[in-house]
Amino acid sequence: MNKLNELIQQFCPDGVEYKTLGEIATDIYRGSGIKREQVTVSGIPCVRYGEIYTTYGIWFDKCVSHTDVSLISGPKYFEHGDILFAITGESVEDIAKSCAYVGHEKCLAGGDIVVLKHAQNPKYLAYALSTLDARKQKSSGKVKSKVVHASVPSIKAIRVPLPPIEVQREIVRILDNFTELTAELTAELTAELTARKKQYEYYRDKLLVLDVFRGRASKCNVRTFRIDELCNISRGKVISKDYIKEHPGHYPVYSSQTENDGVLGCISEYAYDGEFITWTTDGANAGTVFFRNGKFSITNVCGLLSPKNGDLNLRYLYYVLSKDARQYVNKGMGNAKLMSNVMGGIKIAVPPLSIQNRIANVLDNFDAICSDLNMGLPAEIEARQKQYEYYRDKLLTFKERISI
Repeated sequence: MNKLNELIQQFCPDGVEYKTLGEIATDIYRGSGIKREQVTVSGIPCVRYGEIYTTYGIWFDKCVSHTDVSLISGPKYFEHGDILFAITGESVEDIAKSCAYVGHEKCLAGGDIVVLKHAQNPKYLAYALSTLDARKQKSSGKVKSKVVHASVPSIKAIRVPLPPIEVQREIVRILDNFTELTAELTAELTAELTARKKQYEYYRDKLLVLDVFRGRASKCNVRTFRIDELCNISRGKVISKDYIKEHPGHYPVYSSQTENDGVLGCISEYAYDGEFITWTTDGANAGTVFFRNGKFSITNVCGLLSPKNGDLNLRYLYYVLSKDARQYVNKGMGNAKLMSNVMGGIKIAVPPLSIQNRIANVLDNFDAICSDLNMGLPAEIEARQKQYEYYRDKLLTFKERISI
Protein backbone atom coordinates (compact mmCIF):
# COMPACT_ATOMS: atom_id res chain seq x y z
CA MET A 1 0.00 0.00 0.00
CA ASN A 2 1.42 3.37 -0.97
CA LYS A 3 1.62 6.34 1.36
CA LEU A 4 -1.46 8.07 -0.04
CA ASN A 5 -3.64 4.99 0.44
CA GLU A 6 -2.27 4.58 3.97
CA LEU A 7 -3.21 8.17 4.79
CA ILE A 8 -6.69 7.74 3.30
CA GLN A 9 -7.21 4.57 5.35
CA GLN A 10 -5.96 6.35 8.47
CA PHE A 11 -7.81 9.65 8.17
CA CYS A 12 -10.82 9.13 5.91
CA PRO A 13 -11.59 5.41 5.37
CA ASP A 14 -15.33 6.14 4.94
CA GLY A 15 -14.83 8.83 2.29
CA VAL A 16 -14.28 12.56 2.38
CA GLU A 17 -16.49 15.58 2.71
CA TYR A 18 -17.41 17.62 -0.34
CA LYS A 19 -17.84 21.29 0.45
CA THR A 20 -18.66 24.40 -1.53
CA LEU A 21 -16.10 27.15 -1.75
CA GLY A 22 -18.60 29.30 0.11
CA GLU A 23 -18.34 26.87 3.05
CA ILE A 24 -14.54 26.71 2.79
CA ALA A 25 -13.96 30.46 2.44
CA THR A 26 -12.92 32.55 5.41
CA ASP A 27 -13.33 35.56 3.13
CA ILE A 28 -14.09 36.10 -0.55
CA TYR A 29 -14.05 39.39 -2.42
CA ARG A 30 -13.39 41.06 -5.77
CA GLY A 31 -10.22 42.89 -6.70
CA SER A 32 -9.97 46.51 -7.79
CA GLY A 33 -9.34 47.68 -11.36
CA ILE A 34 -5.72 48.10 -12.49
CA LYS A 35 -5.48 49.65 -15.95
CA ARG A 36 -2.80 48.64 -18.43
CA GLU A 37 -1.22 52.08 -18.24
CA GLN A 38 -1.02 51.77 -14.44
CA VAL A 39 1.32 48.76 -14.65
CA THR A 40 4.89 49.78 -13.80
CA VAL A 41 8.34 48.18 -13.77
CA SER A 42 8.64 48.53 -10.01
CA GLY A 43 6.28 49.14 -7.11
CA ILE A 44 3.87 46.81 -5.36
CA PRO A 45 3.34 43.40 -7.04
CA CYS A 46 -0.03 42.97 -8.73
CA VAL A 47 -2.02 40.58 -10.92
CA ARG A 48 -4.41 41.59 -13.70
CA TYR A 49 -7.07 39.04 -14.61
CA GLY A 50 -5.69 38.31 -18.10
CA GLU A 51 -2.40 37.15 -16.59
CA ILE A 52 -4.23 34.29 -14.86
CA TYR A 53 -5.02 32.93 -18.33
CA THR A 54 -1.72 33.71 -20.06
CA THR A 55 1.04 33.75 -17.44
CA TYR A 56 0.29 31.73 -14.32
CA GLY A 57 -0.20 27.99 -13.97
CA ILE A 58 -1.67 26.02 -11.07
CA TRP A 59 0.29 28.11 -8.60
CA PHE A 60 2.83 30.94 -8.63
CA ASP A 61 5.12 32.66 -6.15
CA LYS A 62 6.07 35.88 -7.96
CA CYS A 63 4.07 38.49 -9.83
CA VAL A 64 5.22 39.62 -13.26
CA SER A 65 3.53 43.02 -12.93
CA HIS A 66 3.79 45.90 -10.48
CA THR A 67 1.95 49.15 -9.93
CA ASP A 68 1.94 52.31 -7.85
CA VAL A 69 -0.70 51.76 -5.15
CA SER A 70 -1.46 55.49 -5.07
CA LEU A 71 -2.91 55.14 -8.58
CA ILE A 72 -5.44 52.50 -7.54
CA SER A 73 -8.87 53.42 -6.21
CA GLY A 74 -9.89 51.17 -3.30
CA PRO A 75 -6.96 48.70 -3.58
CA LYS A 76 -7.66 45.06 -2.74
CA TYR A 77 -4.83 42.79 -1.60
CA PHE A 78 -4.07 39.08 -1.65
CA GLU A 79 -1.49 37.14 0.35
CA HIS A 80 0.21 33.76 0.70
CA GLY A 81 -2.23 30.89 0.18
CA ASP A 82 -5.04 32.85 -1.46
CA ILE A 83 -6.77 31.48 -4.56
CA LEU A 84 -7.35 33.89 -7.45
CA PHE A 85 -10.14 33.47 -10.00
CA ALA A 86 -10.39 35.31 -13.34
CA ILE A 87 -14.13 35.96 -13.64
CA THR A 88 -14.03 37.49 -17.12
CA GLY A 89 -12.85 35.51 -20.14
CA GLU A 90 -13.30 34.76 -23.83
CA SER A 91 -14.56 31.16 -23.61
CA VAL A 92 -17.06 29.22 -21.55
CA GLU A 93 -14.60 26.35 -21.19
CA ASP A 94 -11.90 28.46 -19.55
CA ILE A 95 -13.97 30.90 -17.49
CA ALA A 96 -13.00 31.32 -13.83
CA LYS A 97 -9.53 29.84 -14.33
CA SER A 98 -7.86 29.83 -10.94
CA CYS A 99 -4.42 29.67 -9.39
CA ALA A 100 -2.88 29.70 -5.91
CA TYR A 101 -0.45 32.35 -4.72
CA VAL A 102 2.31 30.77 -2.63
CA GLY A 103 4.67 33.73 -2.48
CA HIS A 104 5.19 35.85 0.61
CA GLU A 105 4.71 39.42 -0.61
CA LYS A 106 1.49 41.32 -0.16
CA CYS A 107 0.07 41.92 -3.65
CA LEU A 108 -2.76 43.79 -5.34
CA ALA A 109 -5.62 42.00 -7.12
CA GLY A 110 -6.87 43.64 -10.30
CA GLY A 111 -10.45 44.04 -11.40
CA ASP A 112 -12.37 40.95 -12.61
CA ILE A 113 -10.43 38.85 -10.09
CA VAL A 114 -12.07 37.12 -7.13
CA VAL A 115 -9.83 36.41 -4.12
CA LEU A 116 -10.64 33.39 -1.94
CA LYS A 117 -9.14 33.12 1.55
CA HIS A 118 -9.29 29.76 3.33
CA ALA A 119 -7.61 27.42 5.80
CA GLN A 120 -6.77 24.56 3.41
CA ASN A 121 -3.61 23.59 1.55
CA PRO A 122 -3.54 26.25 -1.23
CA LYS A 123 -1.91 24.02 -3.81
CA TYR A 124 -4.42 21.27 -3.09
CA LEU A 125 -7.32 23.65 -3.69
CA ALA A 126 -5.70 24.92 -6.89
CA TYR A 127 -5.28 21.37 -8.20
CA ALA A 128 -8.85 20.46 -7.19
CA LEU A 129 -10.17 23.52 -9.01
CA SER A 130 -8.37 22.51 -12.22
CA THR A 131 -10.09 19.14 -12.59
CA LEU A 132 -12.62 18.40 -15.31
CA ASP A 133 -15.42 18.30 -12.73
CA ALA A 134 -14.49 21.73 -11.32
CA ARG A 135 -14.20 23.24 -14.81
CA LYS A 136 -17.67 21.91 -15.67
CA GLN A 137 -19.05 23.59 -12.56
CA LYS A 138 -17.32 26.85 -13.44
CA SER A 139 -18.80 26.88 -16.95
CA SER A 140 -22.26 25.61 -15.96
CA GLY A 141 -24.99 27.94 -17.16
CA LYS A 142 -22.60 30.20 -19.06
CA VAL A 143 -23.56 31.28 -22.57
CA LYS A 144 -21.05 31.52 -25.42
CA SER A 145 -20.39 35.11 -26.43
CA LYS A 146 -17.46 37.40 -27.10
CA VAL A 147 -17.04 37.96 -23.35
CA VAL A 148 -17.99 35.43 -20.66
CA HIS A 149 -18.48 36.35 -17.01
CA ALA A 150 -18.56 34.49 -13.70
CA SER A 151 -19.57 35.96 -10.34
CA VAL A 152 -18.81 35.65 -6.65
CA PRO A 153 -22.01 33.60 -6.04
CA SER A 154 -21.12 31.18 -8.86
CA ILE A 155 -17.60 30.78 -7.45
CA LYS A 156 -18.97 30.14 -3.95
CA ALA A 157 -21.24 27.38 -5.32
CA ILE A 158 -18.36 25.21 -6.66
CA ARG A 159 -18.05 21.92 -4.73
CA VAL A 160 -14.69 20.21 -4.18
CA PRO A 161 -13.56 17.18 -2.17
CA LEU A 162 -11.96 18.20 1.11
CA PRO A 163 -9.87 15.41 2.65
CA PRO A 164 -7.86 16.01 5.83
CA ILE A 165 -4.81 18.26 5.54
CA GLU A 166 -2.44 15.27 5.73
CA VAL A 167 -4.05 13.74 2.63
CA GLN A 168 -4.09 17.10 0.85
CA ARG A 169 -0.36 17.50 1.51
CA GLU A 170 0.49 14.07 0.04
CA ILE A 171 -1.64 14.68 -3.08
CA VAL A 172 0.16 18.00 -3.61
CA ARG A 173 3.54 16.26 -3.30
CA ILE A 174 2.56 13.68 -5.94
CA LEU A 175 1.05 16.24 -8.34
CA ASP A 176 3.95 18.68 -7.95
CA ASN A 177 6.35 15.89 -8.97
CA PHE A 178 4.11 14.83 -11.85
CA THR A 179 3.72 18.45 -12.99
CA GLU A 180 7.48 18.96 -12.95
CA LEU A 181 8.13 15.77 -14.93
CA THR A 182 5.44 16.69 -17.48
CA ALA A 183 6.88 20.19 -17.87
CA GLU A 184 10.40 18.80 -18.36
CA LEU A 185 9.22 16.34 -21.01
CA THR A 186 7.24 19.04 -22.80
CA ALA A 187 10.27 21.34 -22.80
CA GLU A 188 12.50 18.56 -24.18
CA LEU A 189 10.05 17.68 -26.96
CA THR A 190 9.55 21.35 -27.84
CA ALA A 191 13.31 21.87 -27.98
CA GLU A 192 13.64 18.81 -30.24
CA LEU A 193 10.99 20.18 -32.57
CA THR A 194 12.72 23.57 -32.71
CA ALA A 195 16.12 21.97 -33.36
CA ARG A 196 14.78 19.84 -36.22
CA LYS A 197 13.11 22.86 -37.80
CA LYS A 198 16.36 24.82 -37.65
CA GLN A 199 18.26 21.84 -39.08
CA TYR A 200 15.78 21.61 -41.96
CA GLU A 201 16.06 25.35 -42.69
CA TYR A 202 19.86 25.17 -42.57
CA TYR A 203 20.11 22.38 -45.17
CA ARG A 204 17.36 23.90 -47.30
CA ASP A 205 19.22 27.22 -47.40
CA LYS A 206 22.52 25.49 -48.14
CA LEU A 207 21.00 23.65 -51.07
CA LEU A 208 19.34 26.72 -52.50
CA VAL A 209 22.06 29.35 -52.34
CA LEU A 210 23.82 30.18 -55.61
CA ASP A 211 27.13 29.23 -54.02
CA VAL A 212 26.15 25.59 -54.39
CA PHE A 213 26.78 25.97 -58.12
CA ARG A 214 29.77 28.30 -57.94
CA GLY A 215 32.65 26.90 -59.93
CA ARG A 216 30.25 24.68 -61.83
CA ALA A 217 27.96 27.37 -63.22
CA SER A 218 29.15 26.91 -66.78
CA LYS A 219 28.63 23.14 -66.56
CA CYS A 220 25.29 23.43 -64.79
CA ASN A 221 24.12 26.39 -66.88
CA VAL A 222 22.64 28.18 -63.87
CA ARG A 223 20.73 31.28 -64.96
CA THR A 224 18.96 34.07 -63.13
CA PHE A 225 15.31 34.86 -63.84
CA ARG A 226 12.65 37.15 -62.47
CA ILE A 227 9.55 35.41 -61.12
CA ASP A 228 7.38 37.12 -63.73
CA GLU A 229 9.60 35.62 -66.46
CA LEU A 230 8.96 32.15 -65.07
CA CYS A 231 5.34 32.34 -63.93
CA ASN A 232 1.97 33.85 -64.66
CA ILE A 233 0.93 35.93 -61.64
CA SER A 234 -2.65 36.51 -60.51
CA ARG A 235 -4.70 37.31 -57.41
CA GLY A 236 -7.74 35.74 -55.83
CA LYS A 237 -11.14 37.35 -55.34
CA VAL A 238 -13.17 38.40 -52.33
CA ILE A 239 -14.77 35.35 -50.71
CA SER A 240 -16.53 36.19 -47.46
CA LYS A 241 -17.26 33.87 -44.56
CA ASP A 242 -20.97 34.38 -45.28
CA TYR A 243 -20.44 33.20 -48.86
CA ILE A 244 -18.68 30.08 -47.58
CA LYS A 245 -21.60 29.37 -45.22
CA GLU A 246 -24.10 29.80 -48.05
CA HIS A 247 -22.15 27.58 -50.51
CA PRO A 248 -20.82 24.65 -48.43
CA GLY A 249 -18.78 22.02 -50.25
CA HIS A 250 -15.52 20.07 -50.39
CA TYR A 251 -13.17 22.49 -52.14
CA PRO A 252 -10.89 24.55 -49.89
CA VAL A 253 -10.70 28.32 -49.91
CA TYR A 254 -7.25 29.57 -48.94
CA SER A 255 -6.85 32.94 -47.24
CA SER A 256 -4.09 35.02 -45.68
CA GLN A 257 -4.00 32.98 -42.48
CA THR A 258 -1.29 30.38 -41.91
CA GLU A 259 -3.09 28.16 -39.40
CA ASN A 260 -4.78 25.06 -40.78
CA ASP A 261 -2.68 25.36 -43.95
CA GLY A 262 -4.41 28.65 -44.73
CA VAL A 263 -7.87 27.09 -45.15
CA LEU A 264 -10.66 29.61 -44.50
CA GLY A 265 -13.41 27.12 -45.30
CA CYS A 266 -14.74 24.88 -48.08
CA ILE A 267 -17.22 25.66 -50.86
CA SER A 268 -19.04 23.85 -53.64
CA GLU A 269 -16.96 25.17 -56.57
CA TYR A 270 -13.30 25.80 -57.33
CA ALA A 271 -11.29 28.34 -59.32
CA TYR A 272 -8.05 26.38 -59.86
CA ASP A 273 -7.16 22.77 -60.55
CA GLY A 274 -3.56 21.53 -60.57
CA GLU A 275 -0.19 22.50 -59.10
CA PHE A 276 0.34 26.13 -58.09
CA ILE A 277 2.13 28.29 -55.59
CA THR A 278 0.14 30.72 -53.49
CA TRP A 279 1.41 33.41 -51.18
CA THR A 280 -0.09 35.74 -48.61
CA THR A 281 -0.09 39.28 -49.98
CA ASP A 282 -1.29 41.29 -46.97
CA GLY A 283 -1.12 41.32 -43.19
CA ALA A 284 1.05 39.78 -40.51
CA ASN A 285 1.72 36.67 -42.60
CA ALA A 286 2.61 38.52 -45.82
CA GLY A 287 5.25 36.63 -47.80
CA THR A 288 4.27 33.19 -46.51
CA VAL A 289 4.39 30.72 -49.40
CA PHE A 290 2.38 27.53 -49.95
CA PHE A 291 2.53 24.74 -52.54
CA ARG A 292 -0.98 23.82 -53.69
CA ASN A 293 -2.06 20.73 -55.59
CA GLY A 294 -5.68 20.02 -56.40
CA LYS A 295 -8.94 21.92 -56.77
CA PHE A 296 -9.25 25.09 -54.71
CA SER A 297 -9.98 28.83 -54.62
CA ILE A 298 -8.11 31.74 -53.05
CA THR A 299 -9.24 35.02 -51.53
CA ASN A 300 -8.17 38.49 -52.57
CA VAL A 301 -5.32 38.53 -50.02
CA CYS A 302 -3.57 35.65 -51.80
CA GLY A 303 -1.42 35.70 -54.91
CA LEU A 304 -1.01 32.77 -57.28
CA LEU A 305 1.91 31.59 -59.44
CA SER A 306 1.56 29.16 -62.33
CA PRO A 307 4.59 28.14 -64.45
CA LYS A 308 4.78 29.44 -68.02
CA ASN A 309 6.53 26.32 -69.34
CA GLY A 310 7.72 22.87 -68.38
CA ASP A 311 11.30 23.92 -67.59
CA LEU A 312 10.44 24.83 -64.01
CA ASN A 313 9.95 22.41 -61.12
CA LEU A 314 7.29 24.13 -59.03
CA ARG A 315 8.47 22.39 -55.86
CA TYR A 316 11.94 23.84 -56.43
CA LEU A 317 10.41 27.31 -56.82
CA TYR A 318 8.34 26.77 -53.66
CA TYR A 319 11.46 26.00 -51.62
CA VAL A 320 13.33 29.00 -53.04
CA LEU A 321 10.47 31.37 -52.24
CA SER A 322 9.97 29.84 -48.79
CA LYS A 323 13.52 30.92 -48.08
CA ASP A 324 13.54 34.31 -49.80
CA ALA A 325 10.06 35.79 -50.22
CA ARG A 326 9.60 37.32 -46.77
CA GLN A 327 12.63 39.58 -47.17
CA TYR A 328 10.76 41.43 -49.93
CA VAL A 329 7.76 42.26 -47.73
CA ASN A 330 7.06 45.98 -47.36
CA LYS A 331 6.23 46.59 -43.70
CA GLY A 332 5.54 50.31 -44.04
CA MET A 333 2.25 52.09 -43.29
CA GLY A 334 1.36 49.60 -40.54
CA ASN A 335 0.22 46.82 -42.91
CA ALA A 336 2.80 44.39 -44.28
CA LYS A 337 2.44 43.66 -48.00
CA LEU A 338 4.04 41.58 -50.72
CA MET A 339 2.20 42.67 -53.84
CA SER A 340 2.24 41.01 -57.27
CA ASN A 341 4.61 43.52 -58.86
CA VAL A 342 7.16 42.97 -56.09
CA MET A 343 6.80 39.19 -56.26
CA GLY A 344 7.24 39.37 -60.02
CA GLY A 345 10.50 41.28 -59.66
CA ILE A 346 12.17 38.78 -57.32
CA LYS A 347 15.24 37.26 -58.99
CA ILE A 348 16.18 33.63 -58.37
CA ALA A 349 18.86 31.24 -59.58
CA VAL A 350 17.43 28.53 -61.84
CA PRO A 351 19.62 25.49 -62.64
CA PRO A 352 18.65 22.95 -65.32
CA LEU A 353 15.47 21.00 -64.69
CA SER A 354 17.38 17.83 -63.74
CA ILE A 355 19.14 19.65 -60.88
CA GLN A 356 15.90 21.37 -59.85
CA ASN A 357 14.35 17.91 -59.60
CA ARG A 358 17.21 16.56 -57.50
CA ILE A 359 17.09 19.49 -55.09
CA ALA A 360 13.29 19.29 -54.83
CA ASN A 361 13.46 15.52 -54.15
CA VAL A 362 16.02 15.96 -51.37
CA LEU A 363 14.00 18.72 -49.75
CA ASP A 364 10.73 16.81 -50.20
CA ASN A 365 12.21 13.89 -48.27
CA PHE A 366 13.55 16.19 -45.57
CA ASP A 367 10.23 18.02 -45.46
CA ALA A 368 8.37 14.72 -45.01
CA ILE A 369 10.59 13.80 -42.06
CA CYS A 370 10.07 17.23 -40.48
CA SER A 371 6.31 17.02 -41.10
CA ASP A 372 6.22 13.68 -39.29
CA LEU A 373 8.05 15.31 -36.38
CA ASN A 374 5.76 18.34 -36.52
CA MET A 375 2.78 16.05 -36.14
CA GLY A 376 4.36 13.42 -33.90
CA LEU A 377 5.99 15.59 -31.26
CA PRO A 378 2.99 17.87 -30.60
CA ALA A 379 0.83 14.74 -30.45
CA GLU A 380 3.25 13.30 -27.89
CA ILE A 381 3.10 16.52 -25.86
CA GLU A 382 -0.71 16.44 -25.99
CA ALA A 383 -0.75 12.77 -24.94
CA ARG A 384 1.48 13.49 -21.94
CA GLN A 385 -0.75 16.42 -20.93
CA LYS A 386 -3.86 14.21 -21.17
CA GLN A 387 -2.09 11.53 -19.14
CA TYR A 388 -1.26 14.11 -16.48
CA GLU A 389 -4.85 15.39 -16.40
CA TYR A 390 -6.19 11.83 -16.16
CA TYR A 391 -4.07 10.93 -13.13
CA ARG A 392 -4.67 14.34 -11.52
CA ASP A 393 -8.44 13.86 -11.76
CA LYS A 394 -8.11 10.28 -10.47
CA LEU A 395 -6.15 11.46 -7.44
CA LEU A 396 -8.72 14.16 -6.73
CA THR A 397 -11.78 11.93 -6.99
CA PHE A 398 -12.98 10.50 -3.68
CA LYS A 399 -15.88 8.55 -2.32
CA GLU A 400 -18.11 11.15 -0.71
CA ARG A 401 -18.76 10.66 2.98
CA ILE A 402 -22.44 10.84 3.74
CA SER A 403 -23.23 12.54 7.02
CA ILE A 404 -26.05 10.91 8.96
